Amino acid sequence: MQIDRKKLFEIVKEGGALFQNRAEAACIKVKGVSDYVTEVDFHVQEHIRTRLMQEWPGVQFMGEEKDNSGIDFTKAVWILDPVDGTTNLIHDFRQSAVSLALYEGGSPVCGVVYQPYTQELFYAQAGGGAFLNGTPIHVSKARSMEECLISIGTAPYEHEYAEWNFDLFRRIFLDCQDVRRLGSAAIDLAYVACGRTDAFFERSLKPWDFAAGRILVEEAGGTVTDFEGNSPDFRKKGSILGSNGPVGRLLLEQYMKN
Repeated sequence: MQIDRKKLFEIVKEGGALFQNRAEAACIKVKGVSDYVTEVDFHVQEHIRTRLMQEWPGVQFMGEEKDNSGIDFTKAVWILDPVDGTTNLIHDFRQSAVSLALYEGGSPVCGVVYQPYTQELFYAQAGGGAFLNGTPIHVSKARSMEECLISIGTAPYEHEYAEWNFDLFRRIFLDCQDVRRLGSAAIDLAYVACGRTDAFFERSLKPWDFAAGRILVEEAGGTVTDFEGNSPDFRKKGSILGSNGPVGRLLLEQYMKN
C-alpha cells in the first residue's frame, strides 16, 4: 500500500496543533484508576480519522477513544493514539504525542510519532529506515548497564503491579546511569529509536500505545519484544520492551526473569 508521506505528516501535525487548546484539555472525563480522557483526545481523534478516511478510503481505523471490536486485523488498519500522554496534557507537562501507525496483514507498514511541543516528527517505514524531521536515526551502541539511560513506565492504571514494578525499577536504577519516566510510551520508544535512551519498558500497554513506536525502534536497528522476549501482539494489551538490542537482552536475562 502506497502512502503519501507529505500528506500523512500534514494530517498528524494538524492533530498535534489541537493540543494547544487548554480549555478542551481542562474538560476531563475519568475512565478508570489514573485513566483520563479530555475533549482534546476526542477532537484530535475525530479530526485525524476524518482526514485519513478522505485520503485513504476503505482502510479501517482503530482509535483509543472508540469501539474497536469490529476490526479485521488481517486487513489494513490505521492505529491511532490521539494523545499519548493525556495526564501530561492535563497538567501542561508538554510530554504528549500523536501516535499513528498503519498495519497491513498483521505487520507494521509505517509509523509516525509527533511531539507538537518540540515539533519533532519521528517516522519509519518498513524496510525504509527511521527518521527524525527527515534525518536518519539509529539506536544507541550501549552494551552494558553502566552505559545506559533507561526509560520506565509505571502502568498507572493497574496498581496491582506496583510492588513488582518498583522492585524492578530499583534494581535497574542501581546498575544503570539513571532512569527516566516521561509518561508517554510513544515518546519513550521514539527516544530509544534515536538513541537518546537505550531501553524502555512498561507493563500493560495497549496497541495504540506502541504500534508506531515499535516500527520506529525496529527500523532504527533495535528490537521490541514482550517481557518474555517474544514479538508483541499488536491486537491486544501486553508488556513492551523496546531497546537497542543488546540492552534489551540484558534486561530480559538479568532482571525480568528474576
